[in-house]
Amino acid sequence: MTPAIAPALSFLAFLETLPEDGNRYELVNGERVQIMATRAHDNVADYIYDAFRDQVRQHPINYKISRFASVKTRRDDGLVQGRTPDVSVIDQTAWTTDLKAYAALEDPIQLAVEVSSTNWRDDYLYKLAEYEALGILEYWIVDYLAVGATRYIGTPKTPTISVYTLDAGEYQLQQFQGDDQIISRSFPNLTLTAAAVFQASGL
Repeated sequence: MTPAIAPALSFLAFLETLPEDGNRYELVNGERVQIMATRAHDNVADYIYDAFRDQVRQHPINYKISRFASVKTRRDDGLVQGRTPDVSVIDQTAWTTDLKAYAALEDPIQLAVEVSSTNWRDDYLYKLAEYEALGILEYWIVDYLAVGATRYIGTPKTPTISVYTLDAGEYQLQQFQGDDQIISRSFPNLTLTAAAVFQASGL
């Protein structure tokens, strides 16, 4: 007898059945997947989260910064995904529209940050395409281990922050390495170098 195949989870079912265990999850190809990260990975994400929070406190920027918000995206074939960026920057007005709703968004957010590790293909290929199609205005790939393919970060491989900014529906790329100061449309007053982000890993 052929074993029954569980139906793909909908985005709503994904949200309604999330374990309340403090872990982060994504809806990937119809299944709930726990996001596993190293301590170094979390150090980098926390550093960026704190830097963005500092910007919100210091300047009149109407943003909500989150490490747990999920975003509803779609694959090229239309299958719904539920992505949970390492750091999300969300319009505060949109966030407060319904405070009883799940920490999930169906409309594009301002900025998504993904810290790359062994899953670098997800960040450079699938999430890039999904975030662009959804209309997320800015997308950072923080490749602090230089694990991405050379076609993305060059030769020799060097830790790189790739910042994609939406322009006329398509992402335009700027990359930052070493002592380069990161340029962000979402945070025009940000004074942060790529090296400082990479050093936050503690490695």
